[in-house]
Amino acid sequence: MANDEVILLDFWPSMFGMRLRIALAEKEIKYEYKDEDLRNKSPLLLQMNPIHKKIPVLIHNGKPICESIIGVEYIDEVWKDKAPFLPSDPYERAQARFWADYVDKKLFDSGRKLWTTKGEEQEAAKKDFIECLKVLEGALGEKPYFGGDNFGFVDIALIGFYSWFHSYETYGNFSTEAECPKFVAWAKRCMQRDSVAKSLPDQHKVLDFVKTLRHKFGIE
Repeated sequence: MANDEVILLDFWPSMFGMRLRIALAEKEIKYEYKDEDLRNKSPLLLQMNPIHKKIPVLIHNGKPICESIIGVEYIDEVWKDKAPFLPSDPYERAQARFWADYVDKKLFDSGRKLWTTKGEEQEAAKKDFIECLKVLEGALGEKPYFGGDNFGFVDIALIGFYSWFHSYETYGNFSTEAECPKFVAWAKRCMQRDSVAKSLPDQHKVLDFVKTLRHKFGIE
């Protein structure tokens, strides 16, 4: 598929966009990256995702694929010449989808509350967040990656959040490494991959972005 035109509409701190950046890098697909201003969305974004009007959007030969997890599956199905993200066994594939869904439903909300709230609400968010990480640690077990020996679907779904951990820890006042050492060891293992290291922004840059948002929202 050498003549394919691939465009990614994204926003640099988006952990959801990072999934597609990593997936494209893993499959060694060349693409055009367009960073969106979410306060002034481009006509292309509004045209390609008229329902949700959100990033990321993967555009393949003029056709949009919206929602990050769907995009990762699409990349896996279309570019089959590289190692697959999802296991071949239907049960294992269902399990991988379950954990990716868990990340979307649980981790994002509690992580967001860590830097958007104060007092008791923030303490509750911290408890939820750490609990969620411990559940994920349990799913990881003693394996190097969530799917076993190979970096795959759940790792791609989850690792983007790691670029936000410095912000979560700063405002939540806790250490992920102290609470969940296996999780951090997994994250560092993922960060050794080129596809991940080049797709994730620096944690301090994300913290500066979060500080700006906190001022804007009147939290600080």
